[in-house]
Amino acid sequence: MDIKVGDRLEMKKPHPCSCKNFLVLRVGMDFKLQCEKCGHQFMIPRSKAEKNIKKILSNPQE
Repeated sequence: MDIKVGDRLEMKKPHPCSCKNFLVLRVGMDFKLQCEKCGHQFMIPRSKAEKNIKKILSNPQE
């Protein structure tokens, strides 16, 4: 999967605040994501994140 910093992702499972959309802040072996509703930031392993991505909502570089 080609995910870049600044992409917005829709995940299969929602954050506890009920939002499914996340902003990508960092990519590498781990992703740093930020919830778009409450602003909570967290790190998640790349393999787990890629399994849970439903769709990429925007690619700002394209």
